[in-house]
Amino acid sequence: MDTGSNGTGEVAVAADGTNRETDVANSEADVAKKEAPLGSRAPEFVKARRMLHLSWQVAVFIIGLAVVVAGVIMLPLPGPGWVVIFGGMAIWATEFVWAQLVLRWTKRKVTEATQRALDPRVRRRNLILTSIGLVIVAVLTGVYLWKFGFEMPWNIKNQ
Repeated sequence: MDTGSNGTGEVAVAADGTNRETDVANSEADVAKKEAPLGSRAPEFVKARRMLHLSWQVAVFIIGLAVVVAGVIMLPLPGPGWVVIFGGMAIWATEFVWAQLVLRWTKRKVTEATQRALDPRVRRRNLILTSIGLVIVAVLTGVYLWKFGFEMPWNIKNQ
């Protein structure tokens, strides 16, 4: 008999007597309530006509693709490459469920990284590593200036 559960039938209970499985299910339900539903955000008159909706989706895909390609081009060039790429993904997410899922995953990962970065131990480690890097750059700059002065590297003759 299928009860609709994929579990083993055992329920995990915490030391304080609370049901951990129910708490997880409730927190997932709360997250699902806060997030927008998946699917097309096209106007109703567009969704009502199949050919118009299909051409709408093609147009959204082409515009999103152009924005994403522009972002990829900006990665090695000056410009906000990643911001533009995520902007293109947001354009796609107005119409395609897969893009909405990618953006949700990305948002969750960015939030987790932010929380990890705010950890005092991680911040202290980052400050120490940054300080060490700055000292190394200062020493290398001092050695260069001592040896060559304010001469640009491409103007230095063989010495």
